[in-house]
Amino acid sequence: MSARRTAGGSPGQGARAKAKPGRKWSAGVMARSDAMDLEEGVFKSRSARQVALSLKRSAEASHRRKSTPFRSAMSMLSFEINRGGRNLSAERKRVLNQAKVELRKVFHREPARH
Repeated sequence: MSARRTAGGSPGQGARAKAKPGRKWSAGVMARSDAMDLEEGVFKSRSARQVALSLKRSAEASHRRKSTPFRSAMSMLSFEINRGGRNLSAERKRVLNQAKVELRKVFHREPARH
């Protein structure tokens, strides 16, 4: 009789197999993305307003984006939040989520509906 396979695909592996080194697709997206060029350390700022203003400047200056400046900026911010996942501290997550609110303000958009 053959060994029973788990969700990981091979006998004895758990449901989540370890990722091979160098296989973080999100790092490749940030390095090679055609979305837009961001200012250095934009997501490290402690101020949500500074993050939003930096994203706005980058989005409006970029000629490589495929959408409106607002959508490109919001997309990059959401990508950063999702990429951080569980590794984001509560404070970083709070600042980045507040940056979404600030981004809507600096682009004169309606607040998000909940």
